[in-house]
Amino acid sequence: MAIDFDRGFTKRPWTTLVGDYPGADVYPTDSFRVEWGPVFHRGRLDGSARLLIIGQDPATHEAVCRRILVGEAGQRIQGLLNKLGIMTSYLMINAFLYSVYGQGGGTRHIGDAGITKYRNRWINAAVANNQLDAIVTLGGLAKTGVDDWVANDPKGKVNTVPIVPIIHPTYPDSASASGSITKAAAFKKLCTDWNAALTTLKPLVTPDEVRPLKLYGDTITDEEKTVIPAVDLPPGLPRFMLESPKTWAARLGETTDKKRGSITITIPKGFRDWPVIPG
Repeated sequence: MAIDFDRGFTKRPWTTLVGDYPGADVYPTDSFRVEWGPVFHRGRLDGSARLLIIGQDPATHEAVCRRILVGEAGQRIQGLLNKLGIMTSYLMINAFLYSVYGQGGGTRHIGDAGITKYRNRWINAAVANNQLDAIVTLGGLAKTGVDDWVANDPKGKVNTVPIVPIIHPTYPDSASASGSITKAAAFKKLCTDWNAALTTLKPLVTPDEVRPLKLYGDTITDEEKTVIPAVDLPPGLPRFMLESPKTWAARLGETTDKKRGSITITIPKGFRDWPVIPG
């Protein structure tokens, strides 16, 4: 069986963008995990994107897969897009090229000149090379970045593509972990917000597959999460990295330094296909 995969960066402007990305001179190492390298995008670079999705920063799974929004958050967003009938016609980028390290790092640096300049190059390239129906921002920092593009970038100032901000897909996890809200209440808040966005986006979007809009209830069910398409990912990634809804990568260690310097990968039980050997 043939397995599709992402052909990568094959032409300008994408080859230029990934060839001269900023490093620690622009992204300070006290606030970003520059040591794990940049993670640029996920989705279409062939001009077929109808939606531009802008997230925040690459997390642990993304550092391994070299594509953004591939873990639990990615499966939630993929499900949101599928409700609109958008199966593959999207391009996803992040507000930050590297994983944010430490509380407040993203907020402190969202407006840095070098970070903003490179982010705007990606946004401008996405708008210029696709017939976009909408731009969707995930969370506050992504919205801040796009608001700055609209206010200050020459091409952003003349942008006519509708911009739809939504709550970040990891909000229920992060907000409930802080104790500010229960996870059930956080999911309900997210679903209410996403339903409003779906209602706004539905008449704007040219779908890959025409389907009736089915809104969320009070939470995101397992059936409403969607596996990341293989065409979005580099060739040869193991099946569990595409399909598993469980966390398979974590930063572990007895010290902060060891956690920052390591990623531990554990194959989930449902994907352990090797023979069981006693002992």
